[in-house]
Amino acid sequence: MADSNRNAEAILTRAWQGRGPLACLLWPLSLLFGALAALRRALFALGFKRAERLPVPVIVVGNVFVGGTGKTPFSIWLIEALRAAGYTPGVVSRGYGAGGAEAVVQVHAGSAAAQVGDEPLLIVQRTGVPLAIGRRRVAAGRALLAGHPEVDVVVSDDGLQHYALARDIEIVLSDARGVGNGWLLPAGPLREPASRRRDFSVSNLPAGSAAPAGSYAMRLEAGEAVQLASPSMRRPLANMGEGGARIAAVAGIGNPGRFFATLRGAGLAFAEHPLPDHYDFSDNPFAGLQADVILVTEKDAVKCRAIEAIQNDPRIWVVPVSARIDGALAEHIVEKLRERPTA
Repeated sequence: MADSNRNAEAILTRAWQGRGPLACLLWPLSLLFGALAALRRALFALGFKRAERLPVPVIVVGNVFVGGTGKTPFSIWLIEALRAAGYTPGVVSRGYGAGGAEAVVQVHAGSAAAQVGDEPLLIVQRTGVPLAIGRRRVAAGRALLAGHPEVDVVVSDDGLQHYALARDIEIVLSDARGVGNGWLLPAGPLREPASRRRDFSVSNLPAGSAAPAGSYAMRLEAGEAVQLASPSMRRPLANMGEGGARIAAVAGIGNPGRFFATLRGAGLAFAEHPLPDHYDFSDNPFAGLQADVILVTEKDAVKCRAIEAIQNDPRIWVVPVSARIDGALAEHIVEKLRERPTA
């Protein structure tokens, strides 16, 4: 079943890069999807549905391209940039796959990924930021501020289409895939038209690639690997293949190819093993791998550490990445925040 889902996902992803027969077949459905999305936006814009405002400024980080575009490393960068500017940020998130449905849950470094979601847990473990998850971002924001009154700006992670939460700044991320074939779901990869408004555009690109006009370039940098079983064990990433070690790279993220490109940029040769986004690792994908070294993403590692059959595998090494943003994006975000007084 998992393999069939993976194959279907791969077929659809390929179709989204062009306007071939499958995309054209799905195009009428994309018109319906677009009409419903436009109606929903209009209901908020005309006041038939009300967007609720929190008592502090809100920065929304999201994407119109379905799947991973680098939102988590960008959110970590943004948290640190806000702190450097003197702010005390907090974060709200849906928490993909998290339990609790409508409940709001405060995320801590020791939380279980199965309960709070892998991305929120990673953000907390990397930054220590106050973070609350919930289906309703407004409720999550109010709970966050009640528990952490020192928070003076809220980052809504992956909240671009959650119009019920009023926002002061919108940041839209993309990557090297651009807008694919430019069509909306399901004929294309877009949740909303690529032309939708935003305050800032950020393009997550490989080294050496130029960002589109009006967009800030983001690069993901990785310099070392950390052993999953013994986090005190660290090695330069470029040295992981020493002695002819057989390397496998495993990634259960929205765009595994980006992780593999990062590893190739470090000069590594390896076997690629992409997994579905948010893969839960209950079916151990490492057991049958013929490899001396297995490299995984931080997002996958937060789940692997909780699985007894995986957590002590000495072959598994985690590759932390950090976002580097070209230009004066941080300064421009702070300027916009200072233009908007708190309630």
